[in-house]
Amino acid sequence: MAGWTLGVIGGSGVYDLEGLEDRKWVAVESPFGAPSDDILTGRLGAVRLAFLPRHGRGHRLPPSVVNARANIDALKRLGCTDILSLSAVGSLREAIAPGDFVVVDQFIDRTFAREKSFFGPGLVGHVSVAEPVCPRLSGLAAAAARAVGAQVFPGGCYLAMEGPQFSTKAESALYRSWGCDVIGMTNMPEAKLAREAELPYASVAMVTDYDAWHEEIAHVEVTHIVEVMRANAARARALVRHLVEALPAKRPPSPIDRALDGAIITPRESRDPAMVAKLEAVAGRALGA
Repeated sequence: MAGWTLGVIGGSGVYDLEGLEDRKWVAVESPFGAPSDDILTGRLGAVRLAFLPRHGRGHRLPPSVVNARANIDALKRLGCTDILSLSAVGSLREAIAPGDFVVVDQFIDRTFAREKSFFGPGLVGHVSVAEPVCPRLSGLAAAAARAVGAQVFPGGCYLAMEGPQFSTKAESALYRSWGCDVIGMTNMPEAKLAREAELPYASVAMVTDYDAWHEEIAHVEVTHIVEVMRANAARARALVRHLVEALPAKRPPSPIDRALDGAIITPRESRDPAMVAKLEAVAGRALGA
């Protein structure tokens, strides 16, 4: 695969990417329902981009309603080879302050009201997410974040909560005891679905606040989050440009490109044709093998 098509999922505060050439908002239909919004396509130099605002323009969608399956499916249909996630998070560590960026390498999924897999009755698959992010793309994202002046933590565990309420103090203390570093509401099941779609995924978590655990700082409030979020969003957009400029001219293959090898359990003769058709974009390579 010679070229890159970078999918960028913008979280709270990141609703557009300025500076794209040949920019166009396109509607993409998915068998999994409606994506969060139309998708902005364009180029930065030789690299194609597809940008999707996770909560929709105008921040219309709460976390539990974001259709992660449709979002990932739509990006795959547009030819994305890799996905960069940008999201706002709270910090669970004193050393990780508002304004800092954490390039996540692990997750704990505590969401409960979301569809978490493309597979299901009639077509069963079990993909490994032991290492849930792409180390190559994550490394490039960390370097790009440093290049735009961010304080960067290259690694950290993201606790995904259901929301939309923020944590209680007891919950926040529990997550700290588990070794989690940041807390957010959107990277799961998104990261798992990206792996099922054989898309290398990197997550840049942009810290807006200390979570409820901190005794000396006022508990998280949306007004404070929005203030920090605006500064983070400007830096995130610059990060995307630096990341694109650092991509090799040719995209080398990634092991994640074949993440479904051996993962589909249902034998060909027992597969539901309707499910096979539904998964044509996200799993067509593996299903046709």
